[in-house]
Amino acid sequence: MIQSGEKIASTASERYLLIYMIAVLVIVTALVIVFFVVFLKRKNKLLLDKIKQEQAFEEEITQAQTETQEQTLKNIGWELHDNVGQLLSFASMQLSILKMQASDDIKAKFKDTSDALKESLQEVRALSRALNNEVVLNIGFEKSISNELDRLKKMKFASAQKHTIGEKRQFNNKKHEIILFRIIQEFLSNSVKYSEAENLSITLDYQPENLIITAKDDGKGFDVETVEKGSGLLNMKSRATLVNADLQLNSKEGKGVEMVINYPFIQTA
Repeated sequence: MIQSGEKIASTASERYLLIYMIAVLVIVTALVIVFFVVFLKRKNKLLLDKIKQEQAFEEEITQAQTETQEQTLKNIGWELHDNVGQLLSFASMQLSILKMQASDDIKAKFKDTSDALKESLQEVRALSRALNNEVVLNIGFEKSISNELDRLKKMKFASAQKHTIGEKRQFNNKKHEIILFRIIQEFLSNSVKYSEAENLSITLDYQPENLIITAKDDGKGFDVETVEKGSGLLNMKSRATLVNADLQLNSKEGKGVEMVINYPFIQTA
């Protein structure tokens, strides 16, 4: 009977010891899991913070570059208007004086030169206005695009048209007007330099929450994969990112170029 009692006591002690060990193991395992989960969350938070800091830094750099470019363009616009414009005005005036003093048979020869000077003066003034962001803000986004298309049409294109769809709405942030206009300017500038196009078109599609801008030319086109490495497209895309817009460039050789910008009127922080 004594041995039987001792066996029962020993079995109970072993059972309690086993339960105790299992409980300790469960607690230790739970603590390890909790520690691991906290560690992962901490690590993910640090990585996320780092990514956000890098994005914020890149945005600051892009913003600084954009502001520097805007100031440079403004200065060039002033130089064109004040210096080059004045020189062309002076040359036109001197030519008019010479024309008045010339004999009738020579006056006719002055016409082509006089007309070329007047057109050059108009072009310089139009370009100086397009480069000055204050002028762009003053006359408005759509009018600035129309003026740019009119200027390019006089230069070399058979047609350069703007189409508006939907009800026009104002931008909440005026700086975004400038940035979007500069992207369009970059596209048009590339069309002038590289496309060999005859026709340009820009469509502004005002939707309830977005503005869809579609710019097209009918030029020779290019391989998108190759051109994506160029600084021009990178500059356009970085500007689009700055205003939370999506920019897509579509082109095939011999099929012209199409640029589509999807700009959200409601901006997220």
